[in-house]
Amino acid sequence: MKEPIIRKIVTNVEEICFEGFKKLERPLHKCIVAAVIKNPYAGAYGEDLSQLIEIGEYLGEYLTKIAVKNLGTAVIESYGKGAIIGANGELEHGAAILHPKLGKPMRDVIGGGKAIIPSAKKCGGPGTSLDVPLHYKDAAFVRTHYDAMEIRIADAPKSDEIVVAVAFTDGGRPHARIGGLQISEVKGEDGLR
Repeated sequence: MKEPIIRKIVTNVEEICFEGFKKLERPLHKCIVAAVIKNPYAGAYGEDLSQLIEIGEYLGEYLTKIAVKNLGTAVIESYGKGAIIGANGELEHGAAILHPKLGKPMRDVIGGGKAIIPSAKKCGGPGTSLDVPLHYKDAAFVRTHYDAMEIRIADAPKSDEIVVAVAFTDGGRPHARIGGLQISEVKGEDGLR
């Protein structure tokens, strides 16, 4: 597979110790890693998007390894993915990267994950922000882990670029208390409950 042309990698790591009006029992760690890549289909319609599908597979592993390194010994509980496509691309270019092959290498690197990897994509210019959705990696209905992490890069995407991001956490939302399925109740059979 031909590796993507990567202009830069942007990593953001958060350690959240206090939220709302109360200190957390343990800090929550969140990490988002994004690659700004050249869009090989920019400026023209292409029926076969296999090159972007292969790029997705490559980035799934590459970006996840960076995130895991930045989270250190943390056990990953939540994940998500997203893409911002520059003006000379189309929404389907982001879908080609995110959906067919990006998820398996993500799961391989973190050692599992039965739930779908939530995603978001949109078109925009430099500085466009995207909220990458997050949820629990083994059961989509664990409400405590419904969250998001924002990515915004001041000079990306240029018109012929795509920003591809993966996000991970080592816990749910701070002070989650709206009920629903708890991690201790997860059966882990179908990725839902």
